Amino acid sequence: MDAIDRRILQELQRDGRLSNTELADRVGLTPSPCLRRVRHLERTGVIRGYRALLDGDAIGCGFQAFVTVVMRYEDHDTVAEFERRVAEMPEVVEAHRLFGDPDFLLRVAVADVRAYERFYSETLSGLPGVAQATSHLAMKAIKADVGLPVTDHRAR
Repeated sequence: MDAIDRRILQELQRDGRLSNTELADRVGLTPSPCLRRVRHLERTGVIRGYRALLDGDAIGCGFQAFVTVVMRYEDHDTVAEFERRVAEMPEVVEAHRLFGDPDFLLRVAVADVRAYERFYSETLSGLPGVAQATSHLAMKAIKADVGLPVTDHRAR
């Protein structure tokens, strides 16, 4: 991956709806080689996909909580079942297994605090192996997901 590929990635992370002509102009290429590079980045899995960023309030799931989960049982089968069930929950929009304590970090999006309480009590707390689930509510977003840094880390 060279500097032009990295510029393409930066521009597409800022605006995934750029036309190929506009993208080519921004990175200093003509459209045809730009499109070849984008297709190569897609084919090799560097670009995993494209999607719209939605306003949670506008679609009825503006209440978000970060939940840390500590497992009581960490045997392979229990953890695998927990992960499988979490992955199937539409309310869980992001889930990570962590090193150390806590064991998992989840981001949950629902309509409001009542919906969250229902999800927490009826669904999350009943998952296999869960010893403790702690909710963390954000006061405000300071920096939203702006994409990954695509600088050449080898040059450091």
